[in-house]
Amino acid sequence: MDFYERALELREETTAYRRHLHENAEVGVHLPKAAAYVKEQLSTMGLSPRVCGEGITATLGRGGRTLLLRADMDALPMREESGLPFACTTGGAAHCCGHDLHTAMLLTAAKLLKEREGELKGTVRLMFQTGEEVFKGAENMIENGILEDPKPDAALAFHVGAGKMPVGLYMYNDTGAAMMSSMDGFKITVRGRGAHGAYPHNAIDPIHIAAQLHLALTALTARESDPVHACVLTVGELHAGSAPNIIPDTAQLQGTLRTNNREAREKLTERIRRIAEGIAAVYGGEAQVEFPAQVPPLYCASDITRAMVGYIGEMSVPNLQGVGGITSSASEDFALIAEKIPSAFIYLSAGYTDERGAHPAHNAKVQFNEDVLPFGAAAFAHCAVRYLENHDDQ
Repeated sequence: MDFYERALELREETTAYRRHLHENAEVGVHLPKAAAYVKEQLSTMGLSPRVCGEGITATLGRGGRTLLLRADMDALPMREESGLPFACTTGGAAHCCGHDLHTAMLLTAAKLLKEREGELKGTVRLMFQTGEEVFKGAENMIENGILEDPKPDAALAFHVGAGKMPVGLYMYNDTGAAMMSSMDGFKITVRGRGAHGAYPHNAIDPIHIAAQLHLALTALTARESDPVHACVLTVGELHAGSAPNIIPDTAQLQGTLRTNNREAREKLTERIRRIAEGIAAVYGGEAQVEFPAQVPPLYCASDITRAMVGYIGEMSVPNLQGVGGITSSASEDFALIAEKIPSAFIYLSAGYTDERGAHPAHNAKVQFNEDVLPFGAAAFAHCAVRYLENHDDQ
């Protein structure tokens, strides 16, 4: 029996994992319910899970090469409007990016590998991380030793995609170019001087400064970045004031800079700081610039990616189709793992070809096709076994 056939037998169990996590969605780095659930399920399989920072890890096999398999567990801070019977009802968290599917697939992969642990030609380390959406979870687990004792030789992660795409489609980048963009989240606090709205000459208006900053920052990618490079700057939050007739003391902008080029990233993050401080000073105020979350571009190792793509191509999954050369302006904190060890990051379609595929990820109405669950679980397990077989003498 191959892994996909066994994963189909375990489909109901995998679906139950996914729906439990979906209904009990949590956001951020600290996910007590998700971490406890993953730890409990791994224990019932006969594994010995342990806490690693805010995440959970476990190992299978022993000796030889080590392959790291990673899944993220956190949701988005939004209200779900999918209409699904297992939708999260808290109003403040929703699995609209598919991380619940990632965790469910890796849990079932753990069971598949445990059932054949004696055949493993090396070691598999499982990484269930929190805080991917805030770009802190991978960093947290790295700081707590996920890449130590022993250091994994390679890593593999999957990310499901929504939309009008069939299950069986998988997408990757083995060119050596950046697959996903860096992400530098910035927070700019503008300090002025408050006054009555009738007497603006007595104030240093931080809202006016923030408005000028917004215009200047959004011009950065149009006038200071090489058009050859993908650069996207977004200001998504602007907070200031408490009444219409009061000029406040402070205003705050928050946004993101994304690029697929290391040099452009270095240049533009410095320019954000200089522009903010300079414009604030022109109008008599001050600006404090912080970068609370940062991850580099995601570069996949060409040889590891080609190997994993080859292993997936061996599987007896219906409608199997691979597409290479994929790039995205979105960001992933798996980039921090890929920066330290050779890694592959592969998209798996979890879309529908009918009206259920009308909404993209991060949309409150998005729906993911659970037919991807056996595929993803089996692919994790199959790739792990084949990688260790092919590196048994290295």
